[in-house]
Amino acid sequence: MKLTHVELRRIRLPLVAPVRASYGTETHRDVLLVRAIGPDSEGLGECVAMTEPRYTSEYVDAAAAVLRSFLIPLLEADQVTAAGLAHRLAPVRGHQMAKAALESAVLDAELKLHGQSMADRFGASRTRIPAGVVVGVHDSIAALLETVAAHVDQGYRRVKLKIQPGWDLEPVRAVREQFGPALTLVADANGAYTAGAVRQLAGLDPFGLAVLEQPLAEDDIRGHVQLGLRLQTPICLDESITSFRSALDAIERGACRAISIKPGRVGGFLEAVRIHDLCVARGIPAMIGGMFETGIGRAGTIALAALPGFTIAGDLSASDRYFQRDLTAPLRLEGGELRVPTGAGHGAVVDHNYIAEITHHREMVPLTR
Repeated sequence: MKLTHVELRRIRLPLVAPVRASYGTETHRDVLLVRAIGPDSEGLGECVAMTEPRYTSEYVDAAAAVLRSFLIPLLEADQVTAAGLAHRLAPVRGHQMAKAALESAVLDAELKLHGQSMADRFGASRTRIPAGVVVGVHDSIAALLETVAAHVDQGYRRVKLKIQPGWDLEPVRAVREQFGPALTLVADANGAYTAGAVRQLAGLDPFGLAVLEQPLAEDDIRGHVQLGLRLQTPICLDESITSFRSALDAIERGACRAISIKPGRVGGFLEAVRIHDLCVARGIPAMIGGMFETGIGRAGTIALAALPGFTIAGDLSASDRYFQRDLTAPLRLEGGELRVPTGAGHGAVVDHNYIAEITHHREMVPLTR
């Protein structure tokens, strides 16, 4: 495929409500859109990096800078393929979220050129996926229960509760007691605990959690191995999974019994598919992690979540969970499920007029090679 330019576009979207986690509170999405432009096709990708480097070392200003100065200049205008992009971008170390955004744009353009959907490209086996919702830390148990009740009334069958030291056993207990065993519950610590918290985390065992997500720091694989021997609740690794290699290492060392796959964290959708296939081969359940994506990024993750190895409902929710108005036609909840897009590329119906209206920065980077 031929490309002539890559456009970088910045948008700021407020969230409908703040989301508190152990690393801080998110009140808006600082969106970086990447558009791959060629004479025969163009595609759109979304960078999932956040405003500040608190959740990960990546952040959106740095992603835009590395795309502009290092990643885009590596592309050869007449020889761009999504499958070859990882090798092409390998000289730049790290910056997985920036690489994933560029890959998503190229993949979207490539698939549109051939009239193929991401779901078909990935090997999706379902036309709908179960939706999940993420609920942050609240000021009180009563407020938490009110929020969870509202989501359950909307049709969500799976709820992930953010936890941290001082906000863990009692909120999980309260939600389980009020909503019963039929509600799938996940607790996500975002690495907020240390290996000395074994007794506290073991207190979650009676509540029948599907998984306990990332209890310890992302680089503490040994600690997760030891913790897993002491808990009944399966440990799911998220922040620790940054590539196929890290997933293989975690599985072979027995650090987890499930894996959360985030395309942005691992460098793109194609690497995410490789990790999914590894999980299937090793009998490890997988789930899709969310990053407050707009409909542009979420459409691709929904297509990915339709693969057979994603047996744990992930973080994927309807558009109105995070945004009053999305950048695409709304992704709606249908009986607790989301429909897998079938259109060419990511399949989302993009609201280009709205994007143009709320853009606060735009630049075109030409391909010179």
